[in-house]
Amino acid sequence: MVVGSDGEQLGVLSLRDALEHASDVNMDLVEVAPNAKPPVCRIMDYGKLLYRQSKKAHDAKKKQKIIRLKEVKITPKTEEHDYQFKLGHVKRFLAEGDKVKVSVFFKGRLITHTELGIKVLDRLKRDLSEVAMVESEPERMGKTLSIVVAPLAAAKPVKQKEETHEENDIVADTESTDVEVS
Repeated sequence: MVVGSDGEQLGVLSLRDALEHASDVNMDLVEVAPNAKPPVCRIMDYGKLLYRQSKKAHDAKKKQKIIRLKEVKITPKTEEHDYQFKLGHVKRFLAEGDKVKVSVFFKGRLITHTELGIKVLDRLKRDLSEVAMVESEPERMGKTLSIVVAPLAAAKPVKQKEETHEENDIVADTESTDVEVS
């Protein structure tokens, strides 16, 4: 089946006749549906088709958001000021829309005390609970323990149904408090 440059159907033609017809109008014969019975070919400017496809791909690429993965490295013995400094970096990265991999490095004999690294990561999770969600739980790879956190804006929002006044009263009566167990 051959379709002309203006969209009119020329019918089923032999390959030689279709190529002659395309060369008469200074265009190319392009196969658009090879699996159809009979295969469908169109007379068109192939260079223009390639240009349109590249423009379409370029526009699609321009619209997509690139998510980068930043990494912040700490140790289990990181002091308070240094911890706050690193926490500020993590919050800034999250505000920019990037995911952050927080890695706890164990030096020397500290590798036997992975619970110290888990405590640091749990504290970090609590400190970031308002601005980020944890994508992966602590994962140990060699001498490192790491988690990946993503900004809450990147998380899919959960649709909530409208609350009635009775439900608001119930929510207000059941406030939760955080209790640390030593």
